Amino acid sequence: MPDAIFADPRLAALYDVFESPRDDLALYLGLADEVGAARVLDVGCGTGELAAALASRGCEVVGVDPAEASLEIARARNADVTWLRGDASAAAAHLAELSQRAEFRADLAVMTGNVAQVFLTDDDWHATLTAVRATLRPGGRLAFETRRPGARAWQRWAAAPDVTRDVPGVGAVAMATNVTDVALPFVSFRHAYRFPDGSVVTSDSTLRFRNRDEITASLDAAGFTVTDVRDAPDRPGAEYVFLTQRADAPRP
Repeated sequence: MPDAIFADPRLAALYDVFESPRDDLALYLGLADEVGAARVLDVGCGTGELAAALASRGCEVVGVDPAEASLEIARARNADVTWLRGDASAAAAHLAELSQRAEFRADLAVMTGNVAQVFLTDDDWHATLTAVRATLRPGGRLAFETRRPGARAWQRWAAAPDVTRDVPGVGAVAMATNVTDVALPFVSFRHAYRFPDGSVVTSDSTLRFRNRDEITASLDAAGFTVTDVRDAPDRPGAEYVFLTQRADAPRP
């Protein structure tokens, strides 16, 4: 079940306004160029900003997300992208069907923002990695980011002031962020949005903070080889950016 910030139509309409500018997406556009990706799968595509940008550069893109409210915004953004509602398994099934008649496999799969951290159990994380692997051609790439536990991002969230943005068609909306629980490796927080009519809509989220060795082991178990671990250019010292390649076969 996706968080309300993505699934509630009233909140999904605010996402791009509060998250702008998406300086983090330049990394993935550069990676697509770096590996020569013609076909890209965006897992947890949200409102579709990255997928649409990749499509505008000529890539064939599939964006998959479980939140229909976010996908409605994405569909309006770019009609050239194949937008799928569901998880990575849904994308794997879709691309498997395409491959049978059109030899389609993705060159690159990406998970931006918080996507890699929303899988709270080892089983869910492994299932997602396995499904992503099934979408990739032999030697295809997976790139994603995840916050470094040692950077303790939740401390910054707890100290963050309220933010007010002017939302087209809505007016001034104020957002407050509160950290509700820290029980590592899990951190929970709440966004509360106050609308011009005085109503408040909240969204609760929990993320899992895996360390580098844990992530590397999980990738190996799912049939990926880590080729590089980089810093996020826009958030130095705060993120791991994993670059991986599909191995010939998953580990037993």
